[in-house]
Amino acid sequence: MTTGSRPRFSVRIGLAAAPEHDGPFEDVPKHLLAPLQEWVADTLDEDHAKPVCLRLRIPALTDPRYRQPQYRLPLAQAVGTQLLDVVDEVLRVRAPYEWEAETLGRILDDAGSAYRVNEAGDGLEERVTPAVRDAVRQTIADAAAGPAAGSAADHLAAAWQAAYGRSPDPVRAYSEAIKAVECAAHAVVQPNNAKATLGTMLGEIKNARHKFSAAIPSPAGDPIAPAEAMMRALWDGQTSRHGAQTTTVPETLEAARAGVHLAAALVQWFVSGAVIRTP
Repeated sequence: MTTGSRPRFSVRIGLAAAPEHDGPFEDVPKHLLAPLQEWVADTLDEDHAKPVCLRLRIPALTDPRYRQPQYRLPLAQAVGTQLLDVVDEVLRVRAPYEWEAETLGRILDDAGSAYRVNEAGDGLEERVTPAVRDAVRQTIADAAAGPAAGSAADHLAAAWQAAYGRSPDPVRAYSEAIKAVECAAHAVVQPNNAKATLGTMLGEIKNARHKFSAAIPSPAGDPIAPAEAMMRALWDGQTSRHGAQTTTVPETLEAARAGVHLAAALVQWFVSGAVIRTP
């Protein structure tokens, strides 16, 4: 199970606000440069460095002081996207020990990198594909431009940051995701209920489903069913909403991230008019 780090001390005691953008970081930000270069230097030897240089077309260092060309040093001095290419190729060529791959994984996690070591341990992969990331950003922009969406954009942006930022907060991410959907769906599902929640909206849909229409046709003649199922999954999946005699179970980071993407789709549906209330 993935866990997140706690917020910065200055944020926890109220001396500073949480950074507006604290990850995931694309490319190689300044705070990640030296740790990645150090990992390359510590992981590679000259024998494994040579094929990496050849495959990436990186010239070896030639110096009269050395009897042989130096392959490891130019790789450890790479920057930017070339450094990402080097790290990816080292994973493929060198087949690092498990602890070396885990060390790299921690470096990327702690730095809030947009990349991670893949499951096979033989390369890097993006935590979130650009198409998905851009789609969420577009949904946030569309929600911000829609006067009937309330604070949906703010809540969805907060959910994204809490799910993928430097200090992941799964409980907040999931809660903000639900709020985003509540804001986006309010004007469509329960415009006359000032205290509407995702739960009361689901009740409204259940009792008056003939009043709703959606762009996606349903073979069963129930066009609201897909949106209802997604809303139900998001609502029922929140494990920390209420306290009881049993132990409260906080959402996992994996569940929170899935919830954020589910919420983004729902916000887009309601903001774009893919789900409407019929007269």
